[in-house]
Amino acid sequence: MKNLVYITLSVLLMVSLSSCHNKTKRKSQYMPDMYIPVPYETYSENPILPKNMTNLAPVKGTVARGETVYEVPNTNEGYEYAKLNVKSPLDSTQIDYKKGKKLFNMYCAACHGKKGDGNGILSKRDKFNGIPNYKDRGITEGSIYHVIMYGRNMMGSHASQLTEDERWQIVHYVQKLRNNLLK
Repeated sequence: MKNLVYITLSVLLMVSLSSCHNKTKRKSQYMPDMYIPVPYETYSENPILPKNMTNLAPVKGTVARGETVYEVPNTNEGYEYAKLNVKSPLDSTQIDYKKGKKLFNMYCAACHGKKGDGNGILSKRDKFNGIPNYKDRGITEGSIYHVIMYGRNMMGSHASQLTEDERWQIVHYVQKLRNNLLK
């Protein structure tokens, strides 16, 4: 019992002594690297990386999971090649017109219009003129996909915003809109 009293008093004395210090200054740090991180300038040399390397690039030849490589070049010849030869990898059970419509309305309808007639809100407000009507164009699934990937004329690329599957869903929805305009 006597030992318990001495132990308790010793602990209380240690706690009271340790609490008697300036609260605004840190006395000890349990993990100093958590409190004082080592800063690196964004594009400067990093001692962890090899010399003259500012960031790690993906290994050559790697492709993101779920993606395939689109190797048609961004040239007029590449466009013509895609127009004639690139075909959709989706079969009829994988085509989802609701998803295609949703994506089309999100990314394309502002310029091309909800019906694909070239009368989107930006055309009506005279922000862009000469937006093509799908009915007047000789487009195929390959040419549509190529334009979504690289852009063409005033249209920019949408490859970074859309996955491969989403691009093909839009392609099939655009073809459906074109067929409706041709009737």
